[in-house]
Amino acid sequence: MDFNMKKLASDAGIFFTRAVQFTEEKFGQAEKTELDAHFENLLARADSTKNWTERILRQTEVLLQPNPSARVEEFLYEKLDRKVPSRVTNGELLAQYMAEAASELGPTTPYGTTLVKVSEAEKRLGAAERDFIHAASVSFLTPLRNFLEGDWKTISKERRLLQNRRLDLDACKARLKKAKAAEAKASTVPDFQETRPRNYILSASASALWNDEVDKAEQELRVAQTEFDRQAEVTRLLLEGISSTHVNHLRCLHEFVKSQTTYYAQCYRHMLDLQKQLGRFPGTFVGTPEPASPPLSSTSPTTAAATMPVVPAVASLAPPGEAALCLEEVAPSTSGTRKARVLYDYEAADSSELALLADELITVYSLPGMDPDWLIGERGNKKGKVPVTYLELLS
Repeated sequence: MDFNMKKLASDAGIFFTRAVQFTEEKFGQAEKTELDAHFENLLARADSTKNWTERILRQTEVLLQPNPSARVEEFLYEKLDRKVPSRVTNGELLAQYMAEAASELGPTTPYGTTLVKVSEAEKRLGAAERDFIHAASVSFLTPLRNFLEGDWKTISKERRLLQNRRLDLDACKARLKKAKAAEAKASTVPDFQETRPRNYILSASASALWNDEVDKAEQELRVAQTEFDRQAEVTRLLLEGISSTHVNHLRCLHEFVKSQTTYYAQCYRHMLDLQKQLGRFPGTFVGTPEPASPPLSSTSPTTAAATMPVVPAVASLAPPGEAALCLEEVAPSTSGTRKARVLYDYEAADSSELALLADELITVYSLPGMDPDWLIGERGNKKGKVPVTYLELLS
């Protein structure tokens, strides 16, 4: 192999000079060229942008994929430039288990029928989650990752080069300062009474040598100053480009919010449809009411929606074989009536039920022998059955 020893020695000398200058600056034994305040502000803003972009990127990855092992696997696939295999979402896996359970336990039973319906809803939720993860990765994660792996690496490279140019400049300043001090000492006129003629010759020769050294140091300083100014301007332009990065990230953030809004809207719509379907299934109610359970008013609407049991839509209050109850002829219970606030919208399954709107107030009461999961509700001149789980009873 052909080594350029001259270039290698030159590079080693430059590295040693920079190391000496850097060490002396750390110990306060050398002067350091300071950048202007605007440049320092640009550097601080760039560092802050990089740090927060990394944090937002990592946490968004955790949001989209909570499993750390899966994230590591996806990271390795990306580094190997291989396509990440399709992964089943938790909702889709739950839907698969529910469907298999319904098939084994009996799809025609009330429990099996409900499992089938819920599994279909969970499958749709899983598909919506998959679409959301893909949209967020493309419109939000990819631009952030491109900034860290592209623009920021370029900025870091130019900043390191600027640091080297500054060390070279300060080293040239220190060399020129030493050369001038030596020149001034050599040019001092010796005392004629105490100095031999031979020393005059040596003094004049040393003065000429230091003059040449000063000229050389000044020439190197001009070159170093020019290179430093040029590199400072290049770095400044890159740092000012952080403003464009902020604009791009802002647009990506809007896209992320849009995709997230779409995802949660789809989830709400799927669950609302599932709730309506389960409300029309006779005999699908799981669990029995407990008189000792906490009052509905102690549970927030959000919590109640997550834990709300499925309520069947009973065709009529009358037992089998008897005529349907005429609600217009039903009088309020002797125990009195109560006010109730509606927690969620409810669509009446038939004419015997009363449709409800969230947050409206209605009058409710029960009848002897009536299903404890249902009450009679009145709103104006309208009357009908209403499910208890949709109500918050007021005092």
